[in-house]
Amino acid sequence: MADSSDTSRSNGLVHTLEADTGVVCVVGAGGKKSTLYELAGRLERCVLTATVRIPIFDEQVAKVDVVSDPVRTLEQVIQREDSGSEEFWPLGVVPERDGTDRYRGYDPETVDRIAALDGIDQVLVKADGARTRLLKAPNDREPQLPRSADTVLAIASCHAVGRSLEADVVHRPERVAALTGRSVGDVLEPADIATVLTHSDGGMKGIPPSATPIPVINMVDDEADLEVAREIGRLVLDDGGDDRIEKVVLTSMIEQDPLVDVLE
Repeated sequence: MADSSDTSRSNGLVHTLEADTGVVCVVGAGGKKSTLYELAGRLERCVLTATVRIPIFDEQVAKVDVVSDPVRTLEQVIQREDSGSEEFWPLGVVPERDGTDRYRGYDPETVDRIAALDGIDQVLVKADGARTRLLKAPNDREPQLPRSADTVLAIASCHAVGRSLEADVVHRPERVAALTGRSVGDVLEPADIATVLTHSDGGMKGIPPSATPIPVINMVDDEADLEVAREIGRLVLDDGGDDRIEKVVLTSMIEQDPLVDVLE
């Protein structure tokens, strides 16, 4: 992979994705969970949670507390942690288990209450689902973003390029078709991924006015991927659809250093 001399890259993945502090939400497809887990492993005093269903993630954090009132639980954890008696972070909180392989998420207002607590540096939130597809467009109930969101990472995989706009690649292909002007079954091009990432009914849907949106192109795993991802990124920046978009981050979550490039 080509190294970037970009200053923001030298400061690391956390800084580039603006996850140093505050509430960071992930939406889209093709790397939400891996991005959350990578960030959680690099942060201190971090809470990982969701406003939608999330697969079991106990091995990705120090502990998962299944509680109906996470604020009370977190207040107790902060008090115990301040006494130096135990290591708690990163800590997962969820309201209940959903079958054998998933947890349910809290409503966005509960995440706002978590975010208001003193003693927590970051809150990481999975805010929509994609059923492990490479690209998606949200439905009428998505994303479930808290008002307290500081950064929203809109994720798509560069591996969607060259694949058919069908259900095994795209979550809700008919919605992606509507955003891009394509038909279900068409071959996806870089411009289609850029359109989904920047569309007000796509990656930018429902983002609070005060939040910073950052498109993230994931699965940039080799030089061919890098060429495709950079083309998508340039199209995103040239779109001009949301003037809050100031950069596009390229990642490969299978690498020790997942930060591949930053386009501005």
